[in-house]
Amino acid sequence: MNTRTSEKKAASENFIGDFFGGTAAMLVALPSAIAFGLIIYAPLGTSFSGRAAVGGIMGTIAIGLLASVFGGTKRLISAPCAPAAAVLAVFVTELVSKGAVSTEIIPVYLMLVGLSVGLVQILLGKIGGGTFIKYIPYPVVAGYLSGVGVLIFTGQLPKLLGLPKDIKLWQGLHLMNDWKWESIVVGIVTVAVMFISPKIIKAIPAAIIALIAGIVCYFSLSIGNPELLNIENNHFIIGPISASISDLVTVFSHQWSMASSIDLTQMGIILIPVLTLSVLLSIDTLKTCVVLDAITYTRHNSNKELVGQGMGNIGSALLCGIPGAGTMGATLVNLSSGGKTKKSGIIFGFTAILVLLLFGKLVAWIPIATLSGILIVVAIRMIDFHAVSLLKHKSTVFDFFVMIGVIISAVTMSLIAAAGVGILLAIILFLREQMRTSVVRRRVFGNQLFSKKSRVISERLILDEKGKHTIVVELQGQLFFGTADQLLSEIEPFLADSKYILLDMRRVQSVDYTAANRIKQILGRIKEQKGYLIFTSIPLNLPSGQNVKEYIEHLGLTETENLKFFDDLDFALEWVEDEILLEEKVNDDNSILDLKEIELFVNFPEKALQTFASCLIEKRFKKNEIIFNINEEGDEIYFVRKGNVKIVLPLAGGGSHHLVTISKGSFFGDMAFLDKRKRSANGLASEEVDLYVLSRKKFDEVNVQHPEIAGQFFEKLAFVISNRLRLSDIELKALQEN
Repeated sequence: MNTRTSEKKAASENFIGDFFGGTAAMLVALPSAIAFGLIIYAPLGTSFSGRAAVGGIMGTIAIGLLASVFGGTKRLISAPCAPAAAVLAVFVTELVSKGAVSTEIIPVYLMLVGLSVGLVQILLGKIGGGTFIKYIPYPVVAGYLSGVGVLIFTGQLPKLLGLPKDIKLWQGLHLMNDWKWESIVVGIVTVAVMFISPKIIKAIPAAIIALIAGIVCYFSLSIGNPELLNIENNHFIIGPISASISDLVTVFSHQWSMASSIDLTQMGIILIPVLTLSVLLSIDTLKTCVVLDAITYTRHNSNKELVGQGMGNIGSALLCGIPGAGTMGATLVNLSSGGKTKKSGIIFGFTAILVLLLFGKLVAWIPIATLSGILIVVAIRMIDFHAVSLLKHKSTVFDFFVMIGVIISAVTMSLIAAAGVGILLAIILFLREQMRTSVVRRRVFGNQLFSKKSRVISERLILDEKGKHTIVVELQGQLFFGTADQLLSEIEPFLADSKYILLDMRRVQSVDYTAANRIKQILGRIKEQKGYLIFTSIPLNLPSGQNVKEYIEHLGLTETENLKFFDDLDFALEWVEDEILLEEKVNDDNSILDLKEIELFVNFPEKALQTFASCLIEKRFKKNEIIFNINEEGDEIYFVRKGNVKIVLPLAGGGSHHLVTISKGSFFGDMAFLDKRKRSANGLASEEVDLYVLSRKKFDEVNVQHPEIAGQFFEKLAFVISNRLRLSDIELKALQEN
């Protein structure tokens, strides 16, 4: 099968899945949208029932289409929702009770609220207001999802039992005389088909098969109870919908004609519902997107989705519909019914139009219990029963209680309250993880970690002894109020015996005021014993935009005699080592060493020194002058009489990596001297340098004439190189153990 054929097949499969998913979602969402419309318009009286139904249907069409086109989150279904119904119902009730606005004009105010909500959502999307939702931890998402599942279950169970609308679930469970066996039978059949059909028929979504089964069951029951065939005042079915094209035209023309009657001085009354709905509908949508991401292993664009939702709510308002959001129930039905792309949302909107125009009378006969049965199964699948396994491990017990907390908030208060609780718990989870991870990545002493400056053995012995008073602390993560005390606790045991404390800030992500004050305490303690606090590798520009150096300097941590700043840990270590050697009066940089003072020639017999002296060439290099380049031919070994030499490795793009600094009394170039291959790095005079140079050719002549002297040279060379390797072993051991 070629690529084009495979693409066509995949596109065909996607369309079929989107068609079934969008259609199934519409069959679930449309009746709810009509119900939400009736809830909003109920305070205005029964004369507005037709307009309420139209508002629910047009909201379904407009939001479903436009949010899918402009938002584009795959499989997301947007429609009128419960939060919008709740807020607007209160808004309408207040307008009616106050009598400040004519009843006929109230639908126009509802339209203005929808328009304003859409504009605010677009603004939020454009300024990046949706980004924060991506960082919600999974336990919060799972808890919210499970809470929605519990709410859907408890909300649909009374309908499945056939209880009157004014009876709550817990009350109705004790009033078995009010149960309607017809609803129960239809609901049980629907639930059973929802569970069983996927195992038998996979080509058609379970929701559609269950819907058909519920309708067939209902009409089968009507054989024994003819009253079920009455469409008027029949509480078992959705009931008649009056929404023909002529009805729509009448509603649009009337409502828009009333727009000129709005009193602009009273526009302030829509401010609270607009701000409330802007937040609630945005959170509801993005929460649904996060849950959808968790189920489908995808990633949505929060800001783009807010723009899409805003466009949908504006379109709904212009068509006299009610506002909405990305809805959990319909989205999950779409997903479970085969929806794969954002086209499922577009199909959702178009099928709502077709149902309205072509099958309005048939929709009226859909049993309420059938819709309840479908949603109950969806709700059960939303609840994360595996969360109980989190109790098996101490490290995840808190995650379990986070989920339970969100679920309880959703059930006892509201989904919006649950979202707030979830955000609070997300912050607690973040703080827990930050405090659980040590802010100190590694802690080593000055006799375990060394600078890249090569030292002669006599200097190294001093540094080994005095290095125990130097401590290098590599920090990581967030230095904030939750970890600041941890930093002080890690360093405090070593303060009394440390003269140099180096804080490597390379891996630090942020610093707050509390952490800066803890560092001030450390500085105060080290100053008392005339020591030094040294910052290295301070980030100048973190992803958050914080310049850590500017921040801590602003808080009073500026460079003084006891506080130093270095761009690199190696430079700081080199400075500390030089200070220690200066204190011991062993580092006189102004002198030029004789041959017998060079480390490799110390304790050589006089005859050997005279022999090598006749072979050596004296050279002087100015500051920054190149001694040799990488890949250059050369077999000389260099002995430093004065100054320092840097060995650097050139990198692609013009950069370089500092390998080592060769100090006075030491040597370099030994690799090419031994293997007679090209230079492996660049040699650069970091200041004015005086050198002795010994070529391999001259040395080979010595070897022929005085093999015993050459042997002494090789023995000492091997000894010094082995000491360098031992230092590397010490460093590696310290880095692995800390």
